[in-house]
Amino acid sequence: MAVLNEEQEMLRDMARDWATNESPVTEFRKVRASGEPEAFNRDAYATMAEMGWAGVIIPEEHGGSDFGWLSAGLVIEELGKTLTASPLAMNTVAASAIILGGSDEQKAKYLPKLASGEMIATLAIDEGAKHDPSAIEASVSGGKITGTKAFVPEAHGADLFVVAAKDGLYLVEKGDGVSLATRKLTDQRSHADVTFDGAAADKLEAGGDTLLADVLDRARILTSAEMLGMAQQVFDDTLDYLKQRVQFNQVLATFQALQHRMADLFADLAQMRSAVEGGLQALDSGFGIDRAAAIAKSEANRVLHKMANEGIQLHGGIGMTDEYDVGFYLKRARVLEASFGSSGYLKDRFATLGGY
Repeated sequence: MAVLNEEQEMLRDMARDWATNESPVTEFRKVRASGEPEAFNRDAYATMAEMGWAGVIIPEEHGGSDFGWLSAGLVIEELGKTLTASPLAMNTVAASAIILGGSDEQKAKYLPKLASGEMIATLAIDEGAKHDPSAIEASVSGGKITGTKAFVPEAHGADLFVVAAKDGLYLVEKGDGVSLATRKLTDQRSHADVTFDGAAADKLEAGGDTLLADVLDRARILTSAEMLGMAQQVFDDTLDYLKQRVQFNQVLATFQALQHRMADLFADLAQMRSAVEGGLQALDSGFGIDRAAAIAKSEANRVLHKMANEGIQLHGGIGMTDEYDVGFYLKRARVLEASFGSSGYLKDRFATLGGY
């Protein structure tokens, strides 16, 4: 488990208290019931920005706090526990693309707005049903981008898209030449196919040939932090349920077979935490990021998949109903498992990075 400094502990505790008291799963239910395509509460996001969460990895000269990736991950983990619907994770990753590849002018134009919550950004990378950054066909000619991106997360609330084209990453503002087609996924969050038809595109020139890969590694690690929070909450909720549910005149938690299953999940959760926190620390140190990202996301995929399945099974039939929250975690898990690389894709990437 990562050793936190005093500022990180305060940030984590603030995020935990806010998520528990102001954004419990009942708030997600309200977002879901509203049917709004943005699928998040703008007032809640404004509060997050006021607390500085949108600028955690943004340099101080551009309105952020520059607290680092481990700090950002702590916030995202706490929000994941309550399934808080917000564009914070994608906004953070999009900001990192500008930090890594943007000019001084681009940084000055966009980073303060992203840190303050005035503007929201997201990534638009994949063009098919599966994550495959090698199959990008979007192209730019004369400063205009053309192409369609599939399943773009947080697309409806985004003011700015970081778009992958054949020759690099571009910044594209929502407006003329940008159209959205809503895609309804099982997690009931904002997803859309985004078509760029001659939209003005501003290239991120710095960052070199690895810019896209570097940004995707950050997306994988921060997504893993959300998945860690979800896995922790499913474990805690399931354990609480087993301690109170009575069957055959006995509390379920007294059955040895169920104790063994929970012990296995506890060990998996510890391993997942080690992998995710290792990824966040790699980002802060700048060393071994690509491998750490592959490990963090593949382990997050494995453990959350198992945790969500076991959570449903150990709740029994009631776990399949809308009355209980555990089903929401499974639905969100399936979407995140496919985001920025399935386990198979990431294992292959890890092997390739090792020269195999």
